[in-house]
Amino acid sequence: QVQLVESGGGSVQAGGSLRLSCAASGDAKSGYCMGWRRQAPGKEREGVAVMHTGGGKIFYSDSVKGRFTISLANGKNTMTLQMNSLKPEDTAMYYCAAARGYDCYSGSWFPQGSFVYMGQGTQVTVSS
Repeated sequence: QVQLVESGGGSVQAGGSLRLSCAASGDAKSGYCMGWRRQAPGKEREGVAVMHTGGGKIFYSDSVKGRFTISLANGKNTMTLQMNSLKPEDTAMYYCAAARGYDCYSGSWFPQGSFVYMGQGTQVTVSS
């Protein structure tokens, strides 16, 4: 079982920055892919960034590459998403996510066949 709680969302003007945090408890300390998903009104949920708790390659969606940075801290209990140069199209509900496995991205986000745990979400609104 994995419990995920997000914080740090809010409203910002275009070009600004926000830092999201995700507090993880339960089993998500080793052998897990952890990352962020987002969903804007009327759009499908999409992957934003994902990394493995054991280290290795980090994956970003093309739309956020170079602007967002994902990291783990506090013995892997806290995951953060630093979002810089925000754009109005980044407006969405952001969800922390975790799934057991090692293949964090292979054309699709998170290990296929693994249950993806998600938090309640935190809203990010970017105004132009």
